Amino acid sequence: MKPQIQAVAAEPVIRLEDVQRHFGSVHALKSVSFSLFAGRALALVGESGCGKTTCARIIARLDRSSAGKLFFRGQDRTARATGKEERMYRKDVQMVFQDPFSSLNPAFTVNHHIARPLQLHGEDKSKAERDDQISKLLESVGLDPALTRQKFPHELSGGQRQRVNIARALAVSPSVLVADEPTSMLDVSIRKDILDLLARVKRENDLAMLYITHDIATAAHVAEEIVVMFAGQMVEWGDTNAVLAAPKHPYTQLLLSAIPDGGRRFVTGGSARFLEQAEKIRSLSRPISTVVEQLGDNHFMRALVASN
Repeated sequence: MKPQIQAVAAEPVIRLEDVQRHFGSVHALKSVSFSLFAGRALALVGESGCGKTTCARIIARLDRSSAGKLFFRGQDRTARATGKEERMYRKDVQMVFQDPFSSLNPAFTVNHHIARPLQLHGEDKSKAERDDQISKLLESVGLDPALTRQKFPHELSGGQRQRVNIARALAVSPSVLVADEPTSMLDVSIRKDILDLLARVKRENDLAMLYITHDIATAAHVAEEIVVMFAGQMVEWGDTNAVLAAPKHPYTQLLLSAIPDGGRRFVTGGSARFLEQAEKIRSLSRPISTVVEQLGDNHFMRALVASN
């Protein structure tokens, strides 16, 4: 059985099939397979270095896989296409980056950041039409155009900058949105607002979304499906609520156990124990297991293989 998210009725917008990525002797991705569907989000969860961002870069054409295939609307897009086809693909697949500060050029206003993709990918429109479109985009992400469009990035808060980044990504009417740790550099108090915004724009724009995070607690806010990554492998995946309610893989259980609990006393040395447990799981997960256990209608786990 291939480690693939259970298909729904619609054709996937993006599909990765047995994708691998090697950096010399380092196997960053090991036979990763999942699909993204219009109007739905998939959360890719795991620790730093597990392969999450590598998946995002391959989907966004910022990196190439060492093996496996990438399909876009049923067409094999693994190999580089013509310049025009690549531009159309990049228009369809937009990214919201982790750092809301460095992803905006400090020399230009918010208006410029939104107008630029419209000029590059949009139809020829008058200045008045483009200005109206920019205003609607800013309003759609919860920003007042009259107060925001002529500001420079340094005049905005982190949350406002990330809203501008989301508006910029939506400007070209993409079909896929890749959000790579979009709240990790924001104040805790505003993270939920940005997650709610992503969930709303996904629904309103019928977007296929890949939501990347190390914080498994946020997955249910955005994504209908989840893939837990560990050491470059998919270790548990399926319906988000099913996986979070009854995690079976020890790494998924470990991630959930690390979620802060206000009713539980903080114990010094918890981080050391977490790392010790993670290394034990890593030793069991290092061999690539081809055995996939089905735990429910849409809940799967890769079986562990004991090291010799």
